[in-house]
Amino acid sequence: MQPEFWHKKWASNQIGFHLPQVNRYLQRFWPQLGLEEGTRVLVPLCGKSLDLLWLAQQGHEVLGVELSERAVVDFFSEHGFDPAVSEQGAFKVYRAGSIELWCGDFFALTAGDVADCSALYDRAALIALPPAMREQYAEHLKRILPRESLGVLITLDYDQSQMAGPPFAVLDEEVQRLFRGSWTLKILEDQDVLSESGKFLEAGVTRLEERVYRVSSQ
Repeated sequence: MQPEFWHKKWASNQIGFHLPQVNRYLQRFWPQLGLEEGTRVLVPLCGKSLDLLWLAQQGHEVLGVELSERAVVDFFSEHGFDPAVSEQGAFKVYRAGSIELWCGDFFALTAGDVADCSALYDRAALIALPPAMREQYAEHLKRILPRESLGVLITLDYDQSQMAGPPFAVLDEEVQRLFRGSWTLKILEDQDVLSESGKFLEAGVTRLEERVYRVSSQ
């Protein structure tokens, strides 16, 4: 999947993946991690998610990474922020208060860039990527995030033959394989959400589960 795919999505406002509310699982399970105020949270492929604002409101420093500059600019504009803009390696960095959004390729992120991150939140990154890129994504996280990082990962599980992604189906077996050896995983929730998902119902999908993991790097 090439960057142009996502640029076109944002340019044409085809952003059904953007939710108009804070994710319910984030609100329910994030406090259970017991993270200290000021903990810096990495949010890959963040778009203009309201989850970024919620994390900042909990007292966290937030580092979101997003390919589309349109998404980054819209996030700050829609919340009335006037961000400072700078350059950091391969990224254009927008910052307002405790929120930094780095515009660029997630795979260009280095261990030095996230050395002070000790938390991860992934609602829409892993499921946005096709299989080969999911392998690359998991390996990259292993390389760059500090040990003993904690976080929440949310996936979708459905019959991929019934609808083309994104969002892609990422079964538990794949999650376990991708993160084996470097992360400890615990399933916090496994919920049937098909009745809430018009896009999937219209496509003829017959089963749709959201699965929430607590993740801890070793």
